[in-house]
Order: sequence, then structure tokens, then C-alpha cells
Amino acid sequence: MLSRTADHLYWMARYIERAENMARALDVTYRMSLVPSAVHDEATLWQPPILITGDTGTYTNFYDEYNAENVLEYMAFDKRNPSSIVNALENARENARAVRVAISSEMWENVNALWLELQPCLKGDLKEEDIGEFCDWIKSKSHLFRGVTVGTMLRDDAYHFVRLGTFIERADNTARLLDVKYHLLLPSSEEVGGAVDYYEWSALLRSASALETYQKVFRDTIEPWKVAELLVLRHDMPRSLHACFDEIMPILEKLCGNLGYECLRQAGELHARLHYGRMENIFQNGLHEFLDEFVTQHYSLGEEISHTFFNSLHH
Repeated sequence: MLSRTADHLYWMARYIERAENMARALDVTYRMSLVPSAVHDEATLWQPPILITGDTGTYTNFYDEYNAENVLEYMAFDKRNPSSIVNALENARENARAVRVAISSEMWENVNALWLELQPCLKGDLKEEDIGEFCDWIKSKSHLFRGVTVGTMLRDDAYHFVRLGTFIERADNTARLLDVKYHLLLPSSEEVGGAVDYYEWSALLRSASALETYQKVFRDTIEPWKVAELLVLRHDMPRSLHACFDEIMPILEKLCGNLGYECLRQAGELHARLHYGRMENIFQNGLHEFLDEFVTQHYSLGEEISHTFFNSLHH
């Protein structure tokens, strides 16, 4: 396969997943803003979505304060934000257009329709109370894209690059989301297990589509360390770090063949830490430290994948 084609397919999938992840970060913050908590002022509440994207410097260049209106505009519609939903979906469409012959017609129609249906929202009349509905719409369209991909695409290298992009992007976001929200929530309640505490942790689980899963697995009240275990080490939780690398490893093995590429070694190292890791050891050394190191190594893996298959380090 041409490296240029593989590049477009990989980034098309990453940008679709990124749009969904931005919607998830916005949605969880909006849900938490509805909880009557005296602990959070508006700035403290609305800063985490920007921290998750790692774009605080860019944000403060254009906005004076953290509030619902500014963060919604920046994360959803601001063209100056490279990770905004509108930029992610436009980039996904441009990458899809470049490789229309390598994807199914249904995939192209799905990406193109999503971009066209987004246009009325760009007028800037989305109100704070519409955030939940807007985020649900973005998430459902992303789910539809993945369903169409799995249901219509030939299982060749093109398919593997699409799936690789999805799970690389998802693992990065899950790590960032958990790190930022865990740091924010852990000291936030004087009485752990109180009503506000429950709603805030529920909102975090909902943002990863993990609330029902948590209730099935633990059959217990929501406890911070169990939330972390679910999103880091559980291999049967679809958005967990472990589950993402359970997908990434066999994909890279197929794409690398018998060639001992560095990206396969790096992915294997991360996968082993998640596969054999124990939550008590992670907490002993610090969850933040673990997640921070994971994000750094994961970024390095993404660069190595680009270097190996695309001969580039862009995007």
C-alpha cells in the first residue's frame, strides 16, 4: 500500500475518534456543571476539557476566562483550535476524500454527510442547554462511522490502518481524561460517597460509556480506585487502555509482518505494562505519574508509527 494512502486512512479514523472524544469531554463537564456542588466555581469546572486537549496556551491566547460559553466555542467550533470538533471533522472529510477509492462508498457518504449536517451549527447559536444533545449527536455519528467501517470494508491493510488510527487516538484520550478528571475529583468531596461525589464520578464514567459496565463489574458504590482500574487495566472494557492495546498489538503485528519495527516493540512494551500491571502497584507509585508516563510513551509510539509507515511526522 502507498504510504500516502495509509497516512490518509489512519488520520481519517483518528480525526473521527478525536471529534467524538472532544464531545465526550464537553459532555462530562456539562453534566458535572448541573450538579449543585459548592466546591467548583465556573473556572475550575470548565478548565479540565482544555487541560485534556493539552491546549491551555492556545486557549488563553484567545479567551480571558474559563466558562461554559468560551469552552464550548473553543472546543466545538473554533478554527484556531487544532483539536476542535469542526477542525477534526473537516480534516476527517479531507482525508476521506483523498482516499475515496480505498474506502467503501458508504464510509465516504457517512463522513461527508456528517460534515454537511454540522454546517448549521457553525453559526454559533448553540446554547449551553443544547450541549448534551449536540455531544450525543457527534458521538452517535462517530459510532455510525465505525459500524459502517466494520460492516462494509475489505479486511486488507487499508482496514487495519483505519482501525489502528481509531485505537491510537482512543487510548490517548482515555489516559488524558482519567488523569485530568481524577486529579480534579479526588480531593473534591469532604465526604467520599456523598451524593455530589456519586454524581461527579458517574459523569466521568458516562463520558467513557462505562457507567453500566462499572455497575455490572463491581456491583458496588462508585469508588475512585475502581474507576481507575476499569479505565486502565480491564481488558473487557472497550475504552480502557488495556482494551485499546489488545486491538493495537495484533494490527501492528499484521502490518509489520516479520520486520522488527521499533513501533511494534514500543507497543509491546506498553501492552505488557497494561496486561500484567496491578492497580495497587500503580497507585503506590502514583496514578498521575503512571498516566503521565503512558501519554508520553504513547505519543512516542504515534510518532514511530508515522515514521515507519508514512515517512512523516505531521498532523
